[in-house]
Order: sequence, then structure tokens, then C-alpha cells
Amino acid sequence: MLSRKSERHPGESSDRRTLSVADPPEMSHELFVGLSSLRDTLSSRHHSRDFAFAHAHYLRSRVLALGIIFTLLSPLWIVVDSLVLPAGLLRYTLLGRVVLMLGLLTVLVLALFSMERIRRIRFCAGMLLALPAGFYVLVLLMLPQQAVQELVGYGFIPFLLVASLSVFPFTLLESFCAGLAMLVLLGFSQMMDGSWMTGQGVEEVWLLSSLLAVAMAANHFQLSLLLRLYRQATHDPLTGLFNRGALEVHLEKIQAWQREIEGAGEAGSAPCSVLMLDLDHFKRINDTYGHSVGDNVLCQFARILTGQTRKHDCVARYGGEEFVVILLGSDQPRALEVAERIRYAVEAFEFLDRDHRRVPVTTSIGVTELRQDEPPQDALKRADVALYRAKEAGRNRALPAETTGEEVTLV
Repeated sequence: MLSRKSERHPGESSDRRTLSVADPPEMSHELFVGLSSLRDTLSSRHHSRDFAFAHAHYLRSRVLALGIIFTLLSPLWIVVDSLVLPAGLLRYTLLGRVVLMLGLLTVLVLALFSMERIRRIRFCAGMLLALPAGFYVLVLLMLPQQAVQELVGYGFIPFLLVASLSVFPFTLLESFCAGLAMLVLLGFSQMMDGSWMTGQGVEEVWLLSSLLAVAMAANHFQLSLLLRLYRQATHDPLTGLFNRGALEVHLEKIQAWQREIEGAGEAGSAPCSVLMLDLDHFKRINDTYGHSVGDNVLCQFARILTGQTRKHDCVARYGGEEFVVILLGSDQPRALEVAERIRYAVEAFEFLDRDHRRVPVTTSIGVTELRQDEPPQDALKRADVALYRAKEAGRNRALPAETTGEEVTLV
């Protein structure tokens, strides 16, 4: 994903105060080809906040599934211990098993009630790997050194945890760090049982390293596929902007963000405005210059919109030649200023046909504020009605929604 640089425009100092209150949902794009695919799976640094939510939901389902498996295996392993371990060693492992089960149950409950808590879900995924590893270290430290070699199945824990990495859509850096921790755990256990730097010990390190390489490859392909599916489901293929469905979900997230930060401050501290834009006489452009020129106009218009907005704003293709811009931290008067700036930028831009002749393009814009207690569709309808008023008034202008409450019947 390429993040747009924030452009500085007059009157945006008040916006920065609002955006510093809390992190709003961010609209941005993911790239999936060539080196950018590796970059996007290497770390989550370039992932948009909207994809982070989708990623967290997917990760949560894997945490719940693997957590249930680990929780069910723990009591079964107690039976195995009672059959193969001397009675004197059971007291060292039984208490640890109980603590491990309680920890796994806590992780499951925490993940179950962390639908929108991205950091909690990532914490749960980490703890799902850390708890068995910590249990293994605790057993190795508590057991008498001469009894370590009598443990049956415990040496398999680092290999099981590295194999489990392939289940999660972790980034490559996350998997590498977790795998490195498992290699340290294996080395510690080898020093405790005396197999460090022996033929068997080297063989185990090689096997664990090979498993880690396979797990990281699985992470790369899994996360790449998730990114690709996310883009196909949420982005317009022509312009690369959000599509209509993703826009409506994004508006709901913005309203939740408004409620969150306005609950901690005064009402109206997180304004948000909606711009509905339509290219004037776009059918005439298609009929006169051809659809390829029309598609090029749409793409250039999309670039103008992204260039005139900030990284926390949202630009979406609503359908056909209609676009929507969501301005975070902007009330209606401020949004009208931005709308005028966009209108002028479109009018001044040199759209060219196949013969490099200028194609006259203008836009009409409807402006309204998003209310945090209304269905997002109501705000879109108000902006749409204001847009059609602008077109009826002669086009190439921006008009606000009427404060007296407009009818939502479209012209």
C-alpha cells in the first residue's frame, strides 16, 4: 500500500487537533504485485487500518480454533505423563499443566470478546505460543537435571509451536521473531538435557529451522491471498478507490470513532463531512471521445480527489461517474471550502483525448455533515440531493445540504 503524504492547506490547523484525539479509521490502498507483495507480507507497517480490522477478524478465528485444540490436548497430556513419567516427576508437571490450561482458557475468553480490539487479538495470538513455551521452560527449570532426559514428548513443543505459525496469517517479521524464540527454547532444552552441539542436537536445530522456513512461506502466501481478496472485495478495479460497499462499512467505523472520542470530550469535537461528486455531462464525454477516454477521465479525476485530501480522509467511487469524499475533522463550512478547491482543481486540470486535445471536464458537488446517530445512507442521500440541486442550478458548483431538512427523493 502506498500512503499518500498529507498536503497542507489553509485552515487545516483545527483538523490536526481533532485527528490527534484518537486514531480515526484510515482509507488507503494495498499493492499486491512484485516486490510490493513481499513488502506487504514482511510487516504490517504499510497496511491500512481498514485492512488491519479485516486481518484481526481472520486472526481471531485462527486463535480460537488453535486455542481450543491446545486446551483439549493439555488434559490428555496429563494422562500421558501419568503413564510414562516416574511418580516423583508428576508433581513437577501437574501444577504446570493446570496453570497452562487456565492460561489457555483466559486467552480463549479474551479473544472471544475482542471482536474490534486489534491489539488484544494480536496479544492473544502471541500468548497462545508463549504459554506452552513458558510451561516448557518452567518444567525444565523445576526438574532435577538428571531427570530431564526422562521427559517424554516435551522436546516436541518447540517443533509444534513453529508448525503452528503456518496456521496464522502472521507477517514474515512476526513469524521470524517467534521462530527465533523457539530456536532459543530448543537450545536451552538441549543444554539442560546434554544434547547441545551433539549430532542429535544439530539435527534438531536443522529440522526446526526447516520447519520455520516452511511456516514463513505459508505465512507469505496466506497473507498475500488475504490482501488480494480484501482488495478485490473493497476496491474499484478501475480507479483503485474504495467501492460502494466498503464505503458504507467505513462510514459506520467513522461513526463509532466519533462516539468514542466525543464520549471523552465535548459534543461536536469530531465533525465529519460527506461530499458527493458527479462529473458533469459525462455521457457526452463517452459519446464524443469514446469510453477509453472516459475511463481515463475517471482515473485522473480519482487522482485529483486523492491529491486534494489527506491520508485520514476517504475517497470512494460510489458508482458510474459519482464519487464520495469523507472529510474527517471538517464541519460543513470547512467541507464547502474543500469542495470548492476540488471543483477548481478539476476545472483547471487538462484532461486530454487520444489526440492530446483538451477535454472540458467540470464537477458538481453536494456537501453535508455526517451525524453519528444516523444510518450512513441518510447522509449519503442528503449529499446526493444537494448534488442534484447543484446540477439543476447550472452544474460546476458546490452546494450544501439544506439545514431545514431536505427531502431524499432524487430528481
